[in-house]
Amino acid sequence: MDSDDEIPQLSAGALNALKEFYGDRDTKQKEFEDLKAQAESDFDGEKKLSMDAFTEDWNASQFWYNDETATLLAEQLLDGATDDSSIVVVSAPSVFIQLKNLLASRKYKCRPQMTLLEFDERFAVFKEFAMYDFEHPMRLPPELKGKFDRIICDPPFLSEDCQTKAALTVRWLAKSWTTASAGSNPFRLIVCTGERMENLIGKLYSKTGIQTTSFEVKHAKGLSNEFRCYSNFECSAWEWATKP
Repeated sequence: MDSDDEIPQLSAGALNALKEFYGDRDTKQKEFEDLKAQAESDFDGEKKLSMDAFTEDWNASQFWYNDETATLLAEQLLDGATDDSSIVVVSAPSVFIQLKNLLASRKYKCRPQMTLLEFDERFAVFKEFAMYDFEHPMRLPPELKGKFDRIICDPPFLSEDCQTKAALTVRWLAKSWTTASAGSNPFRLIVCTGERMENLIGKLYSKTGIQTTSFEVKHAKGLSNEFRCYSNFECSAWEWATKP
């Protein structure tokens, strides 16, 4: 500037970047409003749901799975399910979205009950949403206790405290706490979290028969931490990395 009185001007490049930022923001808002309208009309499946409307907040440790991973995990929760099955998704909303899509596609005849436990209240657009804060593992609607025979959990933080509290939640939600091979309607458990949590996961869920699987979890925008899928059952999508 030639003098202190002149008003600072943005460069053409900065102006274009600013326009792009606001354009993206407006597009995301429109996508979210459309999604909300779909949910309010009890989503009829005519248009596939997408995570695109839910921007990740990395400060809140939000890292969505890519569609392939989310769909495959959802398929394992639906495999063998019946109208009497109850599925809960704990802190893994991208899997919940694909569960909705798969059921709407009519690929599956069953209509299990579903619940999404999530801290991000944007997901309250879905009737299956229940507010969940891992810091308060059992501060949940009492009717959810001991209800679920199919559970997926992705604790938001790679800390012993978070993983332990999330496991308390899973135990509280679970209809049973046995291996997947036991009973006529076996308990299916999937936990997706960091590789460095492997020993802790084995201890926290030991009675369920959980093991590290061969399945490679992939995120839509990548993730620097090594991620693993742990489960108490084998299936066509994975086998246990080490046999018990």
